[in-house]
Amino acid sequence: MKSDASADSQAIRVLLVDDHSFVRAAVSALLSDEDGIEVVGECADGVDVASTAASVRPDVVLMDVRMPTSGIEATRSLLAEQPTVRVLMLTSSFQADEFEKAARAGAVGFLAKGGQPAVLVSAIRIAAAGGTVWPDQPH
Repeated sequence: MKSDASADSQAIRVLLVDDHSFVRAAVSALLSDEDGIEVVGECADGVDVASTAASVRPDVVLMDVRMPTSGIEATRSLLAEQPTVRVLMLTSSFQADEFEKAARAGAVGFLAKGGQPAVLVSAIRIAAAGGTVWPDQPH
């Protein structure tokens, strides 16, 4: 649980992008209990990502791969406008072509939605610190 307002000023700012409201709510609830991580916004598709990111200034964007307006295209557009944002792609199933496209679009990681919550939290921290989070072999 977050300890005080001053901790929030140094928090990793996260924008959630997923077309399923349940996924956004679950990830937001998970992250709300993490010290040093703050969810600053949500988008239901890739259309509003760049404008939302411009207003909430996230450090890390959790981007669904498959949704209306592809997460790959939304990543490309977002990073063209805000190249310092770190994008982690989320997917329900790995597909090699998406993995490659995400990397070429500028994403810094690729995670399975069915993974352990601690892996997601760790990935956010790694991405915010300038690292990358890629699986050994996409399936």
